[in-house]
Amino acid sequence: MPNPAAPSLADIQSDYELLDADDRYRLLIDLGRALEPMPDALKTDATLVRGCSASVWVYPTRTDTGLHFLADSNAAITKGIIALVLLTVQDRGAAEILATDIDAALAPFDLRNQLSSNRTQGIPNMIALIRETAARYA
Repeated sequence: MPNPAAPSLADIQSDYELLDADDRYRLLIDLGRALEPMPDALKTDATLVRGCSASVWVYPTRTDTGLHFLADSNAAITKGIIALVLLTVQDRGAAEILATDIDAALAPFDLRNQLSSNRTQGIPNMIALIRETAARYA
């Protein structure tokens, strides 16, 4: 069951489209700040996403309704990007996550053109890790 307090990806996209570049950065940073805290004990080599310029950790848990991901990053913008990615899959069933085109869901944000390449290079790895996790549980 998605968190009712969490904004939808569509709501965020509506806001994002109206903002200039600096405010888009602020929006991403705010999204990252709003992520559920990830305990430091879970930030291990096993939960580290490879290929990101910043450190990014993603830890999946199973709930009655699906997969719930805890995530964090040592970089504010990157943490916001992972928050956007998680909005597409959080608390959904494994089969639903596998059926979700995360890239297409994020396409309207045009992150590759909005952010530097070193900020976006890890996005495919974040998505791959989420998809691999869902495949294990499907």
